[in-house]
Amino acid sequence: MLYYLFRYLETLNFPGAGVFQYITFRAGMAVIIALLFAAIIGKQVIKKLQRQQIGEVVRDLGLEGQYAKKGTPTMGGVIIIAAILVPVLLLSKLDNVYIILMIISTIWLGAIGFVDDYIKVFKKDKEGLAGKFKIAGQVGLGLIVGITLFASDDVVVRERIPDEVVVVQAEDGTMIERPATKDTKSTVTNIPFVKSNRFNYSKVVWFLGDQAEKWGWLVFVVAVIFIITAVSNGANITDGLDGLATGTSAIIGSTLGVFAYLSSNMIYADYLNIMYIPHSEELVVFIAAFIGATVGFLWYNSFPAQVFMGDTGSLTLGGIIAVFAILLRIELLIPILCGIFLVENVSVMMQVSWFKYTKKRYGEGRRIFKMAPLHHHYQKKGYTESKIVTRFWIIGIILAILTIVTLKVR
Repeated sequence: MLYYLFRYLETLNFPGAGVFQYITFRAGMAVIIALLFAAIIGKQVIKKLQRQQIGEVVRDLGLEGQYAKKGTPTMGGVIIIAAILVPVLLLSKLDNVYIILMIISTIWLGAIGFVDDYIKVFKKDKEGLAGKFKIAGQVGLGLIVGITLFASDDVVVRERIPDEVVVVQAEDGTMIERPATKDTKSTVTNIPFVKSNRFNYSKVVWFLGDQAEKWGWLVFVVAVIFIITAVSNGANITDGLDGLATGTSAIIGSTLGVFAYLSSNMIYADYLNIMYIPHSEELVVFIAAFIGATVGFLWYNSFPAQVFMGDTGSLTLGGIIAVFAILLRIELLIPILCGIFLVENVSVMMQVSWFKYTKKRYGEGRRIFKMAPLHHHYQKKGYTESKIVTRFWIIGIILAILTIVTLKVR
């Protein structure tokens, strides 16, 4: 909203109004507003949750310090969602297709998580929203995102035309040759550690010949659904210790911010041989708000937590990360960047699968880990909660650096 106001003021030659045209300025403002909003409003929300007796329901898992968490306000994810949306609505171009998709994703998954928390807290049902309904909601969002990327004329990528060049004038007036490019609808995405740095989903159905490009979109949409479901559930599973999911998401968000800025800048994208995505610069503003919101929420969510985000927050954070990466065409970097979420997810799958297999074969279920997900395994081994969280953050930072390194290591 402020963006449109200042753009109008600029037409009236209002001093300083043009500063809103700079992505870096709006992104910086988004971080500050989101952080302050989460920190200031968070305190009021926590008090309200306490008055409403909306507290964490604790199950006996035999973990140290577990019962100290009983009654801690939950559903704090509403703080994160509000802290993201307020600066985005104020500072971004609201007619931008990427911003529209990110706002829909935030509200959509926030609503699913809210319903899940509501059932747990108010209906006293520890299972919450049935898994099939969660999956249905995630699949629904995947369809919205995938079909929009396929159908919207505003969603294009700029690709090089092989063996063609154009002559352009440099800043110093000299004429130079550059590779010719074109804006196109494409199922091409970035892939790490490969020289060409490109992967086309249509190659999955190469056997269809001339129809491969057309059916490649179906493969792409299926991939979008899978990624959104996997990452949002991964964040949900990771949210088991004070500040773990919040801090990890902030680290991931900062890395996505780097990629968003590079992918929206033609010069940097060309230099690094990554896909230039026209009109995606507004995503820098969104991810800046995301970073500010998670850091602001961490003020209250760090050990010992004064509030938990609940599924309202964790499903939303994971979904935002997944959709954001898909829009930037860096979804194949998710296994590296979101390695913490991946390992937590895999640890649960391994534990459950091995338990069922051994119970069927030997009549008694056996476990790989002392407890799943993985962070609880280390709790069972006697590590303190704050040490586990800090070490997971350190690993998250290492994975973030490795993700950025993929820009040059091919």
